[in-house]
Amino acid sequence: MPGLTAPSDYAEEPPRHPALRINSKEPFNAEPHRSALVSSYITPVDFFYKRNHGPIPKVDDISRYSVSISGLVNKHIQLSMDDIRMLPKYNVTATLQCAGNKRTAMSKVRKVRGVGWDVSALGNATWGGAKLSDVLELVGIHKLSSVTSLGGKHVEFVSVDRCKEEKGGPYKASIPLKQATDPDADVLLAYEMNGETINRDHGYPLRVVVPGVIGARSVKWLDSINIIKEECQGFFMQKDYKMFPPTVDWDNINWSTRRPQMDFPVQSAICTLEDVDVIKEGKARIAGYAVSGGGRGIERVDISVDGGKTWVEAHRYQKSNVPYVSDGAQSDKWAWVLFEATLDIPPNAEIVAKAVDSAANIQPEKVEDIWNLRGILNTSWHRIKIQNTSCVSRSKM
Repeated sequence: MPGLTAPSDYAEEPPRHPALRINSKEPFNAEPHRSALVSSYITPVDFFYKRNHGPIPKVDDISRYSVSISGLVNKHIQLSMDDIRMLPKYNVTATLQCAGNKRTAMSKVRKVRGVGWDVSALGNATWGGAKLSDVLELVGIHKLSSVTSLGGKHVEFVSVDRCKEEKGGPYKASIPLKQATDPDADVLLAYEMNGETINRDHGYPLRVVVPGVIGARSVKWLDSINIIKEECQGFFMQKDYKMFPPTVDWDNINWSTRRPQMDFPVQSAICTLEDVDVIKEGKARIAGYAVSGGGRGIERVDISVDGGKTWVEAHRYQKSNVPYVSDGAQSDKWAWVLFEATLDIPPNAEIVAKAVDSAANIQPEKVEDIWNLRGILNTSWHRIKIQNTSCVSRSKM
């Protein structure tokens, strides 16, 4: 594409914050340490997880950059950044989460393939840009349409990014047309992140943000938009990010038997403690995040200090001085909810967190029950094992 190119190597990578936990350098995949993740409701750009499949694309000439819209529509167009900025601008606060978040814990049950994420492969940002429903009206697709006059039922996003999984081809993914044309779905072509121009790591100059679904559908470095009859046939839709039962392995897998994963199930994690931690006896602050896909709010977060025998409900919040209500008009429906509780911690405690969303979906107790060969959607209860400092001291005597 004129104006935007994907480098062939990693010689021109952007700078990153030195405090990130790096999972791989080439391509660069990193997450913040969990304690830093929940220090604020809006995740600073530097501490927003980085998920990449190749070298970071770069803009050669922004004046030459454009996005094409074509496929099963009567009108094909090219949109420059000026064209997109002329459309009404919306700000949407939304959490993006990698489908492989908490994969490391799943790999301890049985080996899985994929980047070894801890609990911080997600972030909550305020995205600014044009609604996709407004953009599609420019090619004659009305809002709330589920099919075009030429039979288009899906909207495919194609990146300039080049991936080894696509044999050097571009990264791509799709969403249903009915979601793309629904203004209330808040799908954006975003050019801002937290009030500033989006940076290279996160998709400069333009990316898709699809709230409520796994991050793999929010395509960065947008090259083109295609209106197609069937869902995208790219690798990351057809040969990855699908949920299989624990009985499936690499010898008997049949990718065509499962649909591409979209909405993320309800999820939570404790971020003020490590998975095996040593703390003083007495009271401790237990805090973390909870989030669900599809715009579902968080109805409850339960905390246990005895491995799940008894529970205490945590305090939930988003914005300061605004009471959080799971389906409230003032709540950010696409965003995570932070939680906290101050509890007495017994010796050698096992602290557990689980969340319930507004549709009464609850996290599964055991990771073994949802193990899958790609290690995605580990939404099992998050468990922290505690040793008190006095116990540690006595053991050394």
